[in-house]
Amino acid sequence: MQKKKLLKRIAAPVLGLSLIAPTTGLAAEEPTAITPASDLRATLDQLLSEHYVLAVNAMVKDYNDAPDEEQAYAALDQNALDMTPAIESIYGAEGAQQFEDIFVNHNDYSPDFVEAAKSDDADLRAAAEAEVEEFTQEFGGFLATATEGNLPEEAAVEVLVAHEQDVINAFDSYVEGDYEAYFTHFMEGYDRMFDISKALSVAIVTQMPDNFEGSKADSPAADLRSTLNNLAAEHFALATMSMQKGVSGAEDYDFATWAEDMNTDEFTAAIGSIYGEEGAAQFKEVWTSEHINAQADLVSATVAGDEEAIAAAKESLSMFTQEFGMFLATATEGNLPEDAAISSLTTHEDQVVKTFESYVAEDYQTSTDTFREGYAFMFGVGQALGDAIVKQMPDQFASDMPADMPNTGLGGAAEQQTPIAVYIAIATALLAAAGFAVKKKTANQE
Repeated sequence: MQKKKLLKRIAAPVLGLSLIAPTTGLAAEEPTAITPASDLRATLDQLLSEHYVLAVNAMVKDYNDAPDEEQAYAALDQNALDMTPAIESIYGAEGAQQFEDIFVNHNDYSPDFVEAAKSDDADLRAAAEAEVEEFTQEFGGFLATATEGNLPEEAAVEVLVAHEQDVINAFDSYVEGDYEAYFTHFMEGYDRMFDISKALSVAIVTQMPDNFEGSKADSPAADLRSTLNNLAAEHFALATMSMQKGVSGAEDYDFATWAEDMNTDEFTAAIGSIYGEEGAAQFKEVWTSEHINAQADLVSATVAGDEEAIAAAKESLSMFTQEFGMFLATATEGNLPEDAAISSLTTHEDQVVKTFESYVAEDYQTSTDTFREGYAFMFGVGQALGDAIVKQMPDQFASDMPADMPNTGLGGAAEQQTPIAVYIAIATALLAAAGFAVKKKTANQE
């Protein structure tokens, strides 16, 4: 499996969703990971990466006729609708409606790929591929026009084609029973979504610099925040997927745990790059023994119906939150307070367990909703831990200091009175709230 980009320089699990309040200004005296531009990028990181995770997951569940197939497709559609407020805050109601018409409808061909695989229907497969081609051209054109060419159409189409191919490659590998390739494609495609969100956020900030207070979407601190979001959310997705596969006796369960190990290795190497070999060793011991292994123990105990073992696994998870919270507070020299770290780690573990136990109880709506809530929660990592590291090592992030406000015109956004960051913060808060309003969808829905 190819290594992920060396951008991943630091690792941490969950520290809590903290994007629910807008950034009101930049501290002139020190760099920070919390800026309007970084908020925009983090929001796009979340929405776009979740789209990818939900798309692949829904297609696999559909192929297996899983009992939660309907909820999986509904979550995929709701994710697309959740993007509308952020788009509207930037490009207005008309632009948001155009976006929604294109993006929501492109989910409709996912069941066609599945049905083509089930029935070995080459014509249906070809028709679905044609729809993919149409979408990439149409949406690439939309993005180029909306950003006034700051995201060139050719580049937009190219990356959209690559994204759609990532989804298809992952699904095809699963159908072929090549589960190592399936998870490899899954993780590579997941990473690409963060590349897309970076390119799009940079284009928007370049187009409307005044709306972002001179901050940059690709500053070192913004890169750090995005990288932390990537690692943490991938951990959550793989953990919950693995636990469902384990309790269901899925053929690819061992490969799901292998993918988790790859994620753990990246965390360990990244911790070592910042805090040395001793810090990396301490991280891996706590992370693996009382976290990854404890989640696997919970699966095994649940399958066996062993209530004592279930309680022991949950106790290990509780110990993990205490020990790892202390580790993070110590590593960041108190810039991330221990109480805050423990509180957020506890919330994360509760979300993992609730997603799993609701699935076991066949409450698929709650399981799906909690998955989305927990996935969104992970995107507080970049803000909380990222900003702690920036404050701990400010000299390494000095280029985050805002320059004089540029006089670049705002184009179509010139009449906008409310800061974009406010709307994006509101949209993110809605996404993270418990009890998502998930609309229903069936595989044959038009």
